[in-house]
Amino acid sequence: MRNLLVTGGAGFIGSNFVRYLLDKYPDYRVVVYDKLTYAGNLDNLLDIQDDPRYTFVRGDICDVARVEAVVQEYDIDAIVNFAAETHVDRSLMQPGSFIQTDVYGTYVLLEAARKFGLERVHQVSTDEVYGQVLEGASLETDPLITRSPYSASKAAGDLMCLAYFTSFGVPVTITRGSNNIGPYQYPEKAVPLFITNAIDDIPLPLYGDGRQMRDYQYVLDHCEGIDVVLHQGVPGEIYNLGTSVETENIVMARLILDLLGKPHSLIQHVTDRPGHDRRYSLNCDKIAALGWRSRHSFEEALEKTVRWYVDNEWWWRKIKTGEYWEYYRRQYEGR
Repeated sequence: MRNLLVTGGAGFIGSNFVRYLLDKYPDYRVVVYDKLTYAGNLDNLLDIQDDPRYTFVRGDICDVARVEAVVQEYDIDAIVNFAAETHVDRSLMQPGSFIQTDVYGTYVLLEAARKFGLERVHQVSTDEVYGQVLEGASLETDPLITRSPYSASKAAGDLMCLAYFTSFGVPVTITRGSNNIGPYQYPEKAVPLFITNAIDDIPLPLYGDGRQMRDYQYVLDHCEGIDVVLHQGVPGEIYNLGTSVETENIVMARLILDLLGKPHSLIQHVTDRPGHDRRYSLNCDKIAALGWRSRHSFEEALEKTVRWYVDNEWWWRKIKTGEYWEYYRRQYEGR
């Protein structure tokens, strides 16, 4: 694999992965294919825009002709698919866009891989497909018990990947990651939302009692895990990626405030969202057997993340305008 198509590469995890690849593999060429929806942002790739090994193409993974043309033009060997609608809250408002991108879009990529004989399709998925895990930890073979349109759409994409492997021999691998934090995360997600609100002394809207358990991993650790599976993973297999350390959301919120020197009184409990999963937990023994483990503790990951948002107001302040605040009001007013 030398020529990689990274779909959704202008988003949060995708842009970090592109930067990681170019740093690690001097002879790779990376084509970023992104629709540039609200969460896709070329500022995320500003520091590599002049790298001759990087090319950006604007496009929708649901556009069959466009996808096939890009695969042919750039002699693509492998696809790494980050392109997805990803926010649970938005999926409760507009489920249809999640089905279109996360299911149909994945099918389009698989068809292209099948047609042109690609070496690998790697599907970036989520721990949310297992549903809430009140006890124990999810294995890759566990049933998928989705509880939101987002997680259902991701599960469907995963199953389509496995079907294409079994039915047509398309060499797919899947990773299911826990919650990522780090640079360039769109500030609708809890951690960057809380950080940027706290910087401006705006209340932090915490769902319910805040006792939901999450495994927060640093985005570059996740990128390294994806890289390991892309190059060493067995086609047709799924690998969980996480830290195996869980933190309550209210603890996360308090730590953010402590790091910024802000009072805990900024935490504002709001009505919980429908079907909010109480806990996720991943068993990561399978990826550990390939030599990967998360490098950052939760505290280290959070401190790095807070520091990045403090140092990069240029990036997020122009995001938190107009359309962003319209969504914010729809989401949190009256709760």
